[in-house]
Amino acid sequence: MVQSEIIFSVQESPEGGYQARALGFSIFTEADSLDELKTMIRDAVSCHFDAAEKPSVIRLHMVKDEVIPA
Repeated sequence: MVQSEIIFSVQESPEGGYQARALGFSIFTEADSLDELKTMIRDAVSCHFDAAEKPSVIRLHMVKDEVIPA
């Protein structure tokens, strides 16, 4: 069955840059900038799926953890 979209959870890396993990698939990548991360995600999706099974949309869910004093 062809997926119409794939969702990635994107977080800032503690070491700098960004990390992305696909929800429901074993796909993980990282990069120094958001533009580079988008390129890396497209490449990872192309490597993971055959052309006929590749999702038509990649959705990025940006997650930001922030701690504030109580």
